[in-house]
Amino acid sequence: MKKIALFFLLVLTQITFGQAKITETEKLAATCKVWGFLKYYHPKVANGDFNWDQQLLDMLPKIDKAQTKAEFSLILENWIDDLGVVPEIAPIAAVKDVEYFDKNFDLSWINSTKLFSKKLSKKLKFIEENRFQGEQFYIYGVDGVGNVGLKNENKKHPDFADKNSKLRMVFMYWNLVEYFFPSKYLMDKKWDVTLEKIIPLAIKAESQDDFYLVMRKMVSGINDSHTEFYTYSSPKVRNYFPGNGKIIDEKLVVTEILADSLAQADDIKVGTVITKINDKTIKELIAENRDLICASNEPKYLDKLAKKILRSNTSDTVKVEFFQNEKYVTKTMTWYEYHDSHRNEFKKGARKKKEKFKLLNNDTGYVNMGVIGVKNIPDMIEALKNTKAIVFDMRNYPKGTFEAIGNFLNPQEKKFAIYTHPDLSYPGRCKWSSGTSMGFDNKDYYKGKVVLLLNEDAQSQAEWTAMCFQTCGRTTIIGSQTAGADGNVSIFDFEGFNTNFSGIGVFYPDKRETQRIGIVPDIEVKPTIKGIQEGKDEVLDRALVFIETGK
Repeated sequence: MKKIALFFLLVLTQITFGQAKITETEKLAATCKVWGFLKYYHPKVANGDFNWDQQLLDMLPKIDKAQTKAEFSLILENWIDDLGVVPEIAPIAAVKDVEYFDKNFDLSWINSTKLFSKKLSKKLKFIEENRFQGEQFYIYGVDGVGNVGLKNENKKHPDFADKNSKLRMVFMYWNLVEYFFPSKYLMDKKWDVTLEKIIPLAIKAESQDDFYLVMRKMVSGINDSHTEFYTYSSPKVRNYFPGNGKIIDEKLVVTEILADSLAQADDIKVGTVITKINDKTIKELIAENRDLICASNEPKYLDKLAKKILRSNTSDTVKVEFFQNEKYVTKTMTWYEYHDSHRNEFKKGARKKKEKFKLLNNDTGYVNMGVIGVKNIPDMIEALKNTKAIVFDMRNYPKGTFEAIGNFLNPQEKKFAIYTHPDLSYPGRCKWSSGTSMGFDNKDYYKGKVVLLLNEDAQSQAEWTAMCFQTCGRTTIIGSQTAGADGNVSIFDFEGFNTNFSGIGVFYPDKRETQRIGIVPDIEVKPTIKGIQEGKDEVLDRALVFIETGK
């Protein structure tokens, strides 16, 4: 009796599955996953035997007609069968002495009973177990680094009037991130959810600008400060406020003047507070740009936003509200393009000479890591080697000086970073590397305190350099959260747009993460509006207190 009941239950389950309706977004999201999986896993597809984009374009009209989950699964099953026999090579021997990092790896969707028939899931699992083991046709690993690059990829504009052509571009990018972005597991929103939200928007986009706005929203979902999204559409006006600024307490504060005469014309100085731009408060601008700017954390998001809102792409006339002398003042400003008649003044402002290194007092040195070059290091060491402390200001982008300075600071060789790299033989998985060491047996190493100044401007090489300097054991980090994006960058250039992402994972030797977190300060200090207006460098001031008191 029990066997009969079980039989009827199985039959009922199959009937229910076969009749279950499937939505357009469900069909397309699942198709995206299967298409991408076959692209990198199926021996004949990953080898380049098919025009895989055209295969998708030919398949999507059939997918569109499927009304039930059974019909949908059957179309995918037949598609796989038409690709030819997959040679059975399982089990694939594990590479000797390779340690895998699998937080990023998830092919559990293959076994989805909600969308796929058992037969389809079995075919997909068989392909995983007998996956392609040769040189990938669409992707390659950059020599000596391990992040990925594209090859043999269709980089042309989609047909913006063709739903399926637009979906091909969405599917291509989604799978690129799915299999080769090493920090996918750290996203705020699951990548599957982003796909489901983007598909309807891509379908509705009717123009080039509309579609690339959708792509920008998709790209911003990976939460990576390295990531930008540039379109190659018709040239637009690019006019700039005559200074740089920082968002503090939902206000935009001028931190640097780039064109003196233009700033003076509107009574703008360091410390000037901006509260609105074109009738939008800074708070409103923060909210409306959330899904348009890609950043690992909030400080870097605000940093990128400040740069964006101090640039006008539509007009040279900008309405700006300031808070001055305890009242709000609105001015209609003229912003200028960097390459117009004011270009020399902008360049001069941006290139004001900064000292590479100096003595702050008789026994404390200061090094500007964004200015000093490798050739300057011997002179810096000679000038500062007998000080009781050196402040390395890394609120900038260093110039490749990590090794020369790291050797000066460290008494012996020590590993400071390890990495994860995408495994092209098992797409979606990452492998641990042996890492990078710094220093040598050095009796003449620097004996004083080492202080690093960091903030959201410290990104990538700056964060990596900070990790290098931390190995000396006498390092104190003062400032605030860094950009949280380290490692070599993978760049993807298409006819319509250019984008990128952090191509490898960067960790401390004990496997602590740095992506999104950044380098954590020992003493947190953030600039204030009052401090900027008074001309103070509150972070440096706090460092000097620490050097004197040890607290």
